[in-house]
Order: sequence, then C-alpha cells, then structure tokens
Amino acid sequence: MSIGFTEDHEHLRELVRRFLQARSPSHEVRRLIRDGLGRDDEVWFQMAGQLGLQGIAIPEEYGGSGFGPTELGIVLEEMGRVLLVAPYFSTVALAGQTLTASDDEEARRRWLPGIADGSLTATLAVAEHGGTGARTEIATIAEPAGDGWALTGTKLFVLDGHTADLLLVVARAEDGIGLFGVEGDAAGVVRTELESLDLTRGMAEVVLDAAPAIRVGGDRPSGGWLPRVRDLVLASLAAEQIGGAARCLELAVEYAKVREQFGRPIGSFQAVKHKCAGLLIEIEAGRSAAYHAGFAVAEPGAEGAAAAALAKAYCSEVFTHAAKECIQIHGGIGYTWEHDAHLFLRRAKSSELLFGTPARQRARFADLVEI
Repeated sequence: MSIGFTEDHEHLRELVRRFLQARSPSHEVRRLIRDGLGRDDEVWFQMAGQLGLQGIAIPEEYGGSGFGPTELGIVLEEMGRVLLVAPYFSTVALAGQTLTASDDEEARRRWLPGIADGSLTATLAVAEHGGTGARTEIATIAEPAGDGWALTGTKLFVLDGHTADLLLVVARAEDGIGLFGVEGDAAGVVRTELESLDLTRGMAEVVLDAAPAIRVGGDRPSGGWLPRVRDLVLASLAAEQIGGAARCLELAVEYAKVREQFGRPIGSFQAVKHKCAGLLIEIEAGRSAAYHAGFAVAEPGAEGAAAAALAKAYCSEVFTHAAKECIQIHGGIGYTWEHDAHLFLRRAKSSELLFGTPARQRARFADLVEI
C-alpha cells in the first residue's frame, strides 16, 4: 500500500484551514456554545456550496465529489483543530458514510444529495443503555408495519440526535440486526438533548415508540456492510482527534515562548521543553496511525479494521494527554473559562469514549491480528 498525500491533498488542507480560521475562530465557537446553537447556518451552507465539504466523500452521482476516507480525514483533522461547532461529523462521517457503504441505491438517491448540498442533517444511532454499541446490546425492535417498518426502543449518546433531520437507527429485526431511516420529526420520536462534557458537540437521547421507518440496505444482512461503517467512523474520529491534539501543542508552545518566569520564557526550562518534545513525538506517531487508517479503510478488509481500531485507541490517548499538558503549561489560566484549553480537554475526553474506549479498541485489534 502506498501512503502519501498528493499536491491536491495539501491544497485541500490549506483551503479548509484558511476557511476555518476565518469562519470558526475561538470567539465564534464560544458564541455558538453560549447561544446553544448547534451551528452557524451561513458557515454551514458556505461549507457545502462553496467548498463542497459535506459532499467530499459522497459519490458524484449523488451530488458529491467522489473522494474517500483520506480526503474526509484531512477535512476532519482541520475541523478538530478549531473545535468546529456544526453537525459535520454526525452528518458526513456517520450518516453519509453509512449510506454510501450500504450500497442501497434507493436510500442513496433519497438522502445523499441532501447531505451533499447541506440541506439535510443526519446522524447514526447505535448505542443503548449498555453504552458500548455492541450488537448484543441492541434492544430496539423493528417490526413490519404496512409498506415499511416501525421502531420501538431507546437510543443514547446520539451525536446531534436532537437536531438531525434524519436518524439512521440500528435495530433488531426478525431476521437480525438492520439499519433503518427515521425522519427526525416523525410521529413516535421523542428527542432530548443530554448534558454533555463536550460543549462543542451535542448528544441526545432518542426514544422511539412505533416510529415509522424505512429499511436501509434492503434484505441484505447488515453483517456484511455495517462493520465496515464502524471502521470508517473510527478512522474519521482518529483524524479529528489528532487535529485537536496538534492544536493543543501549538497553544502550549506559543504560550511557553512568551510567558516569563525568573526573567526568562518558561519554554527555556528543561521541564517544559521535555513536555513539549514528548508531546510532539506522540502526536507525530498518532498522525501516522490516523493517516494510515484513512488509507487502509478505503478498501474493505482486515487491514483497514485493524488500522482503524489501533488509530482510534492511540489518538484518543494522545489527544487527552495533549489537552492535559496544554493546561499544565498554561498554569492557572489553563483552568479558567476564558482560555480554550479546557474546551479541548472536554472534546478529548468525550471523543475518547465515543465508539469504544482505547482499551476496547486495543482488545479488538488483538482479536483481529490474533495475538
């Protein structure tokens, strides 16, 4: 496998970074948190209409650009750097990749064009009371109802589930685990925003009471394609995490250069130098893991699954460590509401638990490589 970025990839990264620096600075992130808004509509539609970011990993016949996990990872890495407040991860990385992987032509034509042009937000609802999202914990029931299906159950920790136009719900049907599309405002759907540690990304509880649904993937067993969605999602999240970790290090180094103690910048002290150097090594290793996962999951297979599990495990720990060290180097101001350091730590801890802890991902990696 050849791993490397092309000149076009670097142009994409530069374009997205410039856009986000201009449209998602710290004060805008804080405004959206303060006002309880899940996104800035103007920014959201600029992302879709002018940059084509929502459609970057959607096939061209459905209004996208036809790129894959590598390009999506570049975009998410940049979004992780600025803690973008928008339902991008839920809509594009979760729902968009799920529908694309489903190979369900009708479902793709129904929903993917809306995701690509920014007019539709969506999410994927998997976890229930067990919190792990494991197939054995799925208790939501799907039953035939007229020409469609009816879902009954409760989904937890649904990213942007309180605002998404479309919910893709994993449920248990008579023939096994399946995926079902439910309109967010459908009868029988009650959505409640959960209090979340991460103030920049909302989560919800979704209660379904015979909610009307459409099955995605037709009659094909979901066991054939839903596991691949998990790998795509893990690789995407690892990319976002490493972007956040890199920004934490940048903030720490910038501060260490200007904050003086005993008449000299604190960055000149060996203890601070070693912290920053250690973080740099960890982040570069995490970046390699995330990039490799992005390339590997482009093709279904065991290598992609192993790479995604390991990248998610390692990048989770690197992001959390970087956010903690950033607060340490900033001293007292790192703990205050006025500084962004705590926002990164909140995002890091929340993302660490999403879709499986590092320990769970390492156990899965060990199973995949049979050690």
